[in-house]
Amino acid sequence: MDQKMPKIQSPARSPIRRQILDLPANGIAEVSRLALGEPDLIPLWFGESDLVTPAFIRDAAKKALDDGRTFYVKARGIDPLREAIRAFHGRTAGVDLPLDRITVPGAAMMAVVCALQCVVETGDNVVCISPVWPNIFQATQICGASIKFCRLDEDWKAARWTLDLEKLFAVCDGRTRAIFISSPNNPTGWIMPRAQQVALLEFCRSRGIAIISDEVYGTLVFDGARHAPSFLQVAEDEDDVFVVNGFSKPWAMTGWRLGWLVHPLRLAEQMGILAMANNTGATVFAQYGGIAALSPEGDAFRAQMLARCDNGKRVVERFLGEQNRVHWIPPEGAFYGFLHVEGMKNSLGFAQDLVRTARVGVAPGSAFAPQSDTASDAFIRLCFAQDAKLLETGLERLGKAIASL
Repeated sequence: MDQKMPKIQSPARSPIRRQILDLPANGIAEVSRLALGEPDLIPLWFGESDLVTPAFIRDAAKKALDDGRTFYVKARGIDPLREAIRAFHGRTAGVDLPLDRITVPGAAMMAVVCALQCVVETGDNVVCISPVWPNIFQATQICGASIKFCRLDEDWKAARWTLDLEKLFAVCDGRTRAIFISSPNNPTGWIMPRAQQVALLEFCRSRGIAIISDEVYGTLVFDGARHAPSFLQVAEDEDDVFVVNGFSKPWAMTGWRLGWLVHPLRLAEQMGILAMANNTGATVFAQYGGIAALSPEGDAFRAQMLARCDNGKRVVERFLGEQNRVHWIPPEGAFYGFLHVEGMKNSLGFAQDLVRTARVGVAPGSAFAPQSDTASDAFIRLCFAQDAKLLETGLERLGKAIASL
């Protein structure tokens, strides 16, 4: 006798967390999915160069595979890689870090998540200096906290982005557990001055607020410095400061998903537990590629990447010199042009039309700010760490599209 399956009853309450159901769409993804990988499109939407990871890095990872480096290792990263990261910070930022402050949990985004997991609970909030990469406020929401924003100010006369610290402090409240900073900033290229880092650190110490500092673009600066001002240079080993870094940008390793976190010394053991629980650590053979990237040969490649970015920046400057409706505040670091387009009020719609009609991809400014920030909707972001000819062609297409707005 056939038994009938019981009828599924609609639950009185869904077990799916509201934070997940309410996740905002990523505007960059909304644009890129229209033509990702199509050969006739010029992709300037993502934060990556068109350079392939250099051969010496790929060879190191391939050798690790051939040598059978495919077993479990320490969840915080293999010791030679962590030692290489320590040496990198020594020669670029001039800091001598205890090895136990360094963890390699996987991608730099995983490092952000680990930092958030350390400090936020449901009902807490994170204050984010914006415009900022949208994955940051999505990760905050996934961790159960809410996000609050403090927008950088445009000083068009002085041609620089500025942060009003008093405005930032006023955004913080009794439930603020962390302040997130991206410096050099994605997407504006703003760099936080040392004096502001010191003042912010003192404020956070007094209020029991953590600092999460994204310094992935720290060595991609245009003033000749080895490194942008870093919180590692002003914070003590036990300060509640988390510095995120990674291999994606300076070494053209976006697809490797390999980054690291410098965290308070007392969290060394807990970081091993977090890394194990989240993804059991970074891919083993990729870590050997990371060691190669941090070698003298890797330093030489970083210099080549910086020169490529500097050249791309000049290409954009020449383009802007021919435009009446497009302006920017020149970036101090990173490799983005955050372009203000006069008369544009819907950056997402413009970016989507640009893909369809001009076959060039850019990121909408609205992706980097909350919906209430209408000022950012007049911007688009493009990555200029590209071949000069490709970039020039993309900008030519962009200029024609703007002319028809």
